[in-house]
Amino acid sequence: MRARRSACGPSEPLTARRSAGPRIPHTGGGLLQGARGRPRTLERVQELHDAPLAPLTTFRLGGPANRLLTATTDDEVVAAVRAADAAGTPLLVIGGGSNLVIADKGFDGTALHIATSGFTLDDTRLELAAGENWSAAVARTVRAGLAGIECLAGIPGSAGATPIQNVGAYGQEVSATITEVIAYDRRADEVVTIPNADCAFSYRHSRFKADPDRHVVLRVRFELEDTDGLSAPVRYAETARVLGVEVGDRVPAAVARETVLGLRAGKGMVLDPGDHDTWSAGSFFTNPVLDQDAHAAFLARVAERLGPDTAPPAFPAGDGLIKTSAAWLIDRAGFTKGYGTGPARISTKHTLALTNRGQATTEDLLALAREVVAGVEEAFGIRLVNEPVTVGVSI
Repeated sequence: MRARRSACGPSEPLTARRSAGPRIPHTGGGLLQGARGRPRTLERVQELHDAPLAPLTTFRLGGPANRLLTATTDDEVVAAVRAADAAGTPLLVIGGGSNLVIADKGFDGTALHIATSGFTLDDTRLELAAGENWSAAVARTVRAGLAGIECLAGIPGSAGATPIQNVGAYGQEVSATITEVIAYDRRADEVVTIPNADCAFSYRHSRFKADPDRHVVLRVRFELEDTDGLSAPVRYAETARVLGVEVGDRVPAAVARETVLGLRAGKGMVLDPGDHDTWSAGSFFTNPVLDQDAHAAFLARVAERLGPDTAPPAFPAGDGLIKTSAAWLIDRAGFTKGYGTGPARISTKHTLALTNRGQATTEDLLALAREVVAGVEEAFGIRLVNEPVTVGVSI
């Protein structure tokens, strides 16, 4: 293994990364007060009123928030959350906005946009501020010759969202490389360090998603692998096929990253302002995970509808569970690429993405989502679950 230099973002000295978390001004359960009774930390936070939230989401949908704060440091994030909690004000935390569906009426409360920055690499240990652009961070680790997250390239959004969703794609999940999550615990009113084992990671899920009002992610720490520029073993069959290798082989990490970016772009999964197929949240539905009885009933429905020789995708999901493909279900239920006639339609590149064609409202999107959910359930007896977080609406 070759020697590796430490690297950190322009305003993130390496010494700060070794602490358990940021030291937040705090006295007696309140905040340090400025001259007019306003918390001093909040005096530096950008504040807007009746602020549109659509520009902060990749769907470009949603109405305004009563108040929008933009925090650029961990101290500002915690101060803003504390102030909202103390006032009893509803709080919506927004990172990259790539997994968010906001009601047309907007949000009756304070929206907090986390715009913190910080990339620190110490040998194979990586720490990212919650507001750090995820795809750019992946690219930097690949350039540093490290492996572990290269197949998560091109996923839109910020680093703080990755542990919440247990973000994964093309054979990798962040749960395999995250060591710790630094978060503000709103119940305990303190910054805490949560090790991987206590994050309750599962398929597109975590303790943070299960209890969304408790923790606000500030930083995420990873342990990557020094492979002298090679990737982690390729685990996804489609990636291996395009690369011309066997599952389990390693390739140059840069090649793996570029291959994944190409695959994602071909499915409209890489953000492009000029391509309405990318005005989406990526995969809108999670892949269903079935127990043995549910899977047997599903196979019977498939045989009845599509014929006994039709074999739907099936992947082991542990503990005797079986995962099938939401995209396959949607397509075979009759919702093909480009489905829809209104301003919200299924992507022309991938059936799993619902898109805003430019003039859609959130209600347009929800109507399409409900139609797909109902159609798949009628056809196969499986109810799809949305992956994006909904605010003020339900499907």
